[in-house]
Amino acid sequence: MLNVVALMGRLVADPELRHTPSGVATCTFRIAVDRNFVRQGEERKADFIDIVAWRQSAEFVCRYFRKGNLIAVNGSLQTRNYEDKNGNKRTAYEVVADNIHFAESKNSSQASGSGYAAPAPADAPRAAAPAPVSYAVGNADDFAVIDDNEDLPF
Repeated sequence: MLNVVALMGRLVADPELRHTPSGVATCTFRIAVDRNFVRQGEERKADFIDIVAWRQSAEFVCRYFRKGNLIAVNGSLQTRNYEDKNGNKRTAYEVVADNIHFAESKNSSQASGSGYAAPAPADAPRAAAPAPVSYAVGNADDFAVIDDNEDLPF
């Protein structure tokens, strides 16, 4: 069987970290994923998808992501049945995250006002940028000749 989901979208709200009674970290969040097509004369539509992350992934999301950040999620689709307050049977669909990744650079997210960390104060001293490394200067004697007459080890 195959149950694989790959999504990229923007967080609808700030994620919140919670813990189970046994102390396992969990985080549930929702992302807005734009649809690939747009009908002529209409605005692009988005799907809002619930994501569940566990353990280190949950802590990672809560530490580094905020509302509006672009996030990439790999996982599997899972359903669960429950009964609502009125006694109606409901089914919830959610993606259980296996891998979570940044989907935009830190600079682009700060430019949009949804940065990962607060910027340094204007009067804070700035560290000098390291000098670029030049690989143009070198010696041919730095390399060893490999005998390719033997069988490969794999």
